[in-house]
Amino acid sequence: MSIVCRNLKFLRKQKGWTQQEFADKLGIKRSLLGAYEEERAEPRTEVLELVSDMFRISIDDLLRRDVGSQKESFLEKRRQQKMGSDRQVIEFVPVKAAAGYLAGYNDDEFIEELNTFTLPMMGAGNYRAFEIAGDSMLPTPSGSVIVCHKVDGWEEIRNNEAYIVVTNREGIVYKRILKTNRSKSKITLVSDNPQYEPYAVGMEDVLELWQSDAVISKSGQQSRLSVNHLADMVSHLQDQVSMLKKRIKD
Repeated sequence: MSIVCRNLKFLRKQKGWTQQEFADKLGIKRSLLGAYEEERAEPRTEVLELVSDMFRISIDDLLRRDVGSQKESFLEKRRQQKMGSDRQVIEFVPVKAAAGYLAGYNDDEFIEELNTFTLPMMGAGNYRAFEIAGDSMLPTPSGSVIVCHKVDGWEEIRNNEAYIVVTNREGIVYKRILKTNRSKSKITLVSDNPQYEPYAVGMEDVLELWQSDAVISKSGQQSRLSVNHLADMVSHLQDQVSMLKKRIKD
Protein backbone atom coordinates (compact mmCIF):
# COMPACT_ATOMS: atom_id res chain seq x y z
CA MET A 1 0.00 0.00 0.00
CA SER A 2 1.36 3.46 -0.88
CA ILE A 3 2.04 5.92 1.91
CA VAL A 4 -0.80 8.29 0.98
CA CYS A 5 -3.34 5.45 0.87
CA ARG A 6 -2.16 4.15 4.22
CA ASN A 7 -2.35 7.66 5.67
CA LEU A 8 -5.94 8.18 4.50
CA LYS A 9 -7.03 4.93 6.14
CA PHE A 10 -5.11 5.68 9.34
CA LEU A 11 -6.52 9.20 9.70
CA ARG A 12 -10.08 7.98 9.09
CA LYS A 13 -9.79 5.29 11.75
CA GLN A 14 -8.12 7.70 14.15
CA LYS A 15 -11.33 9.76 14.03
CA GLY A 16 -13.54 6.68 14.33
CA TRP A 17 -15.28 7.43 11.03
CA THR A 18 -16.74 4.81 8.73
CA GLN A 19 -15.76 4.99 5.07
CA GLN A 20 -19.18 6.48 4.30
CA GLU A 21 -18.78 9.21 6.93
CA PHE A 22 -15.29 10.14 5.70
CA ALA A 23 -16.43 10.07 2.06
CA ASP A 24 -19.33 12.41 2.91
CA LYS A 25 -16.93 14.88 4.54
CA LEU A 26 -14.70 14.78 1.46
CA GLY A 27 -17.63 15.09 -0.94
CA ILE A 28 -16.82 11.85 -2.77
CA LYS A 29 -18.43 8.44 -3.16
CA ARG A 30 -17.70 5.73 -0.60
CA SER A 31 -16.57 3.42 -3.42
CA LEU A 32 -13.96 5.97 -4.51
CA LEU A 33 -12.63 6.30 -0.96
CA GLY A 34 -12.44 2.51 -0.81
CA ALA A 35 -10.43 2.54 -4.02
CA TYR A 36 -8.03 5.07 -2.48
CA GLU A 37 -7.56 3.02 0.69
CA GLU A 38 -7.07 -0.19 -1.29
CA GLU A 39 -4.57 1.52 -3.63
CA ARG A 40 -6.71 1.01 -6.70
CA ALA A 41 -6.73 4.75 -7.38
CA GLU A 42 -4.64 7.78 -6.44
CA PRO A 43 -6.32 10.61 -4.50
CA ARG A 44 -6.91 13.74 -6.53
CA THR A 45 -5.23 17.01 -5.54
CA GLU A 46 -8.49 18.56 -4.31
CA VAL A 47 -9.07 15.55 -2.03
CA LEU A 48 -5.55 15.84 -0.60
CA GLU A 49 -6.15 19.55 0.03
CA LEU A 50 -9.32 18.78 1.98
CA VAL A 51 -7.55 16.10 4.04
CA SER A 52 -4.65 18.47 4.66
CA ASP A 53 -6.99 21.18 5.98
CA MET A 54 -9.09 18.72 7.95
CA PHE A 55 -6.19 17.17 9.84
CA ARG A 56 -3.73 20.08 9.65
CA ILE A 57 -1.14 17.95 7.89
CA SER A 58 0.83 19.19 4.91
CA ILE A 59 0.22 17.56 1.54
CA ASP A 60 3.92 16.75 1.42
CA ASP A 61 3.60 14.79 4.69
CA LEU A 62 0.54 12.98 3.36
CA LEU A 63 2.48 11.90 0.29
CA ARG A 64 5.85 11.17 1.87
CA ARG A 65 5.52 10.44 5.62
CA ASP A 66 3.79 7.54 7.34
CA VAL A 67 1.78 9.61 9.85
CA GLY A 68 0.82 6.56 11.87
CA SER A 69 4.26 5.02 12.14
CA GLN A 70 5.11 6.65 15.49
CA LYS A 71 1.68 6.29 17.00
CA GLU A 72 -0.26 3.43 18.49
CA SER A 73 -2.95 2.33 16.06
CA PHE A 74 -6.41 3.73 16.65
CA LEU A 75 -8.08 0.34 16.62
CA GLU A 76 -5.63 -1.00 19.19
CA LYS A 77 -6.40 1.94 21.46
CA ARG A 78 -10.11 1.23 21.16
CA ARG A 79 -9.59 -2.44 21.98
CA GLN A 80 -7.64 -1.52 25.09
CA GLN A 81 -10.30 0.98 26.13
CA LYS A 82 -12.95 -1.71 25.77
CA MET A 83 -10.95 -4.20 27.81
CA GLY A 84 -10.14 -1.66 30.53
CA SER A 85 -13.64 -0.25 30.93
CA ASP A 86 -16.10 -1.54 33.51
CA ARG A 87 -18.98 -0.46 31.32
CA GLN A 88 -20.12 -2.51 28.36
CA VAL A 89 -19.22 -0.89 25.04
CA ILE A 90 -22.16 -0.72 22.63
CA GLU A 91 -21.63 -0.47 18.87
CA PHE A 92 -24.04 1.91 17.14
CA VAL A 93 -25.60 1.24 13.72
CA PRO A 94 -27.22 4.44 12.33
CA VAL A 95 -29.85 4.29 9.60
CA LYS A 96 -27.32 5.50 7.01
CA ALA A 97 -25.11 2.49 7.79
CA ALA A 98 -27.94 -0.07 7.48
CA ALA A 99 -27.06 -1.14 3.94
CA GLY A 100 -23.41 -1.55 4.84
CA TYR A 101 -24.35 -3.51 7.94
CA LEU A 102 -26.13 -6.17 5.89
CA ALA A 103 -22.86 -6.85 4.08
CA GLY A 104 -20.55 -6.33 7.05
CA TYR A 105 -22.45 -7.56 10.12
CA ASN A 106 -20.13 -10.57 10.32
CA ASP A 107 -16.97 -8.63 9.45
CA ASP A 108 -14.86 -7.75 12.51
CA GLU A 109 -13.19 -4.84 10.73
CA PHE A 110 -16.55 -3.32 9.75
CA ILE A 111 -17.86 -3.66 13.31
CA GLU A 112 -14.66 -2.10 14.70
CA GLU A 113 -15.31 0.97 12.54
CA LEU A 114 -18.74 1.61 14.06
CA ASN A 115 -18.97 4.38 16.62
CA THR A 116 -19.52 3.19 20.20
CA PHE A 117 -20.98 4.43 23.48
CA THR A 118 -21.65 3.10 26.97
CA LEU A 119 -24.67 3.10 29.28
CA PRO A 120 -24.29 2.84 33.06
CA MET A 121 -27.20 0.40 33.54
CA MET A 122 -26.07 -2.24 31.06
CA GLY A 123 -24.37 -5.27 32.57
CA ALA A 124 -22.14 -7.82 30.88
CA GLY A 125 -23.33 -9.04 27.50
CA ASN A 126 -23.13 -8.66 23.74
CA TYR A 127 -24.91 -5.38 23.01
CA ARG A 128 -25.56 -3.35 19.90
CA ALA A 129 -27.69 -0.28 19.18
CA PHE A 130 -29.73 0.38 16.04
CA GLU A 131 -31.36 3.60 14.87
CA ILE A 132 -34.85 2.94 13.50
CA ALA A 133 -36.84 4.78 10.84
CA GLY A 134 -40.54 4.87 10.07
CA ASP A 135 -43.76 4.81 12.10
CA SER A 136 -44.50 1.08 12.22
CA MET A 137 -43.60 0.87 15.92
CA LEU A 138 -45.38 3.97 17.18
CA PRO A 139 -45.51 5.25 19.88
CA THR A 140 -41.73 4.58 19.59
CA PRO A 141 -40.84 7.38 17.16
CA SER A 142 -38.71 7.27 14.05
CA GLY A 143 -35.10 8.13 14.88
CA SER A 144 -35.12 6.28 18.19
CA VAL A 145 -32.10 4.17 19.11
CA ILE A 146 -32.85 0.61 20.22
CA VAL A 147 -30.23 -0.91 22.53
CA CYS A 148 -30.30 -4.71 22.29
CA HIS A 149 -28.55 -7.90 23.31
CA LYS A 150 -27.78 -10.73 20.89
CA VAL A 151 -30.17 -13.68 20.68
CA ASP A 152 -28.87 -16.92 19.23
CA GLY A 153 -31.63 -18.78 17.44
CA TRP A 154 -35.31 -19.60 17.61
CA GLU A 155 -35.20 -21.21 21.06
CA GLU A 156 -34.15 -17.97 22.78
CA ILE A 157 -36.96 -15.86 21.27
CA ARG A 158 -39.54 -14.69 23.82
CA ASN A 159 -43.06 -14.31 22.49
CA ASN A 160 -44.43 -10.78 21.98
CA GLU A 161 -41.12 -9.11 22.90
CA ALA A 162 -39.60 -6.42 20.67
CA TYR A 163 -36.55 -7.29 18.55
CA ILE A 164 -34.27 -5.86 15.92
CA VAL A 165 -34.52 -8.45 13.14
CA VAL A 166 -31.85 -8.45 10.43
CA THR A 167 -32.93 -10.31 7.30
CA ASN A 168 -31.80 -10.72 3.72
CA ARG A 169 -35.06 -9.39 2.28
CA GLU A 170 -36.30 -6.80 4.79
CA GLY A 171 -32.98 -5.41 5.99
CA ILE A 172 -33.03 -4.13 9.56
CA VAL A 173 -36.52 -3.94 11.11
CA TYR A 174 -37.81 -3.34 14.63
CA LYS A 175 -40.82 -5.57 15.41
CA ARG A 176 -42.43 -7.76 18.02
CA ILE A 177 -41.99 -11.47 17.40
CA LEU A 178 -44.59 -14.20 17.74
CA LYS A 179 -43.60 -17.80 17.25
CA THR A 180 -45.47 -21.08 17.22
CA ASN A 181 -44.27 -24.36 18.70
CA ARG A 182 -45.53 -26.19 15.62
CA SER A 183 -42.78 -24.86 13.41
CA LYS A 184 -39.31 -23.53 14.05
CA SER A 185 -38.91 -22.48 10.44
CA LYS A 186 -40.96 -19.26 10.65
CA ILE A 187 -41.65 -16.32 12.94
CA THR A 188 -44.35 -13.65 12.71
CA LEU A 189 -43.33 -10.00 12.90
CA VAL A 190 -45.90 -7.65 14.45
CA SER A 191 -45.88 -3.83 14.46
CA ASP A 192 -47.09 -1.79 17.45
CA ASN A 193 -48.80 0.53 14.98
CA PRO A 194 -52.07 -1.25 14.04
CA GLN A 195 -51.98 0.26 10.55
CA TYR A 196 -49.33 -2.33 9.67
CA GLU A 197 -50.36 -5.96 9.27
CA PRO A 198 -48.28 -8.81 10.74
CA TYR A 199 -46.23 -10.88 8.32
CA ALA A 200 -44.26 -14.11 8.43
CA VAL A 201 -40.52 -14.46 7.90
CA GLY A 202 -38.63 -17.69 7.31
CA MET A 203 -35.82 -18.35 9.78
CA GLU A 204 -33.56 -19.16 6.84
CA ASP A 205 -33.75 -15.45 5.89
CA VAL A 206 -32.86 -14.22 9.39
CA LEU A 207 -29.24 -13.12 9.70
CA GLU A 208 -29.35 -11.79 13.27
CA LEU A 209 -31.77 -11.31 16.17
CA TRP A 210 -31.30 -8.63 18.84
CA GLN A 211 -33.75 -8.37 21.74
CA SER A 212 -34.62 -4.82 22.81
CA ASP A 213 -33.35 -3.76 26.25
CA ALA A 214 -33.73 0.03 26.10
CA VAL A 215 -35.10 2.74 23.82
CA ILE A 216 -33.33 6.10 23.52
CA SER A 217 -35.10 9.01 21.86
CA LYS A 218 -34.93 12.80 21.96
CA SER A 219 -37.62 14.49 24.03
CA GLY A 220 -38.76 16.39 20.97
CA GLN A 221 -39.24 13.11 19.10
CA GLN A 222 -41.80 11.70 21.50
CA SER A 223 -45.03 10.93 19.70
CA ARG A 224 -48.09 12.73 20.97
CA LEU A 225 -50.95 10.31 20.59
CA SER A 226 -54.45 10.90 21.87
CA VAL A 227 -55.97 8.63 24.51
CA ASN A 228 -58.50 7.39 21.93
CA HIS A 229 -55.73 6.57 19.46
CA LEU A 230 -53.81 4.66 22.11
CA ALA A 231 -56.96 2.78 23.11
CA ASP A 232 -57.57 1.84 19.46
CA MET A 233 -53.98 0.63 19.14
CA VAL A 234 -54.23 -1.53 22.25
CA SER A 235 -57.57 -2.97 21.13
CA HIS A 236 -56.23 -3.73 17.67
CA LEU A 237 -53.12 -5.38 19.08
CA GLN A 238 -55.24 -7.52 21.39
CA ASP A 239 -57.33 -8.62 18.40
CA GLN A 240 -54.17 -9.46 16.45
CA VAL A 241 -52.73 -11.47 19.33
CA SER A 242 -56.02 -13.35 19.81
CA MET A 243 -56.19 -14.13 16.12
CA LEU A 244 -52.59 -15.35 16.04
CA LYS A 245 -53.10 -17.49 19.15
CA LYS A 246 -56.16 -19.05 17.52
CA ARG A 247 -54.10 -19.88 14.44
CA ILE A 248 -51.47 -21.49 16.62
CA LYS A 249 -54.04 -23.69 18.35
CA ASP A 250 -55.60 -24.67 15.04
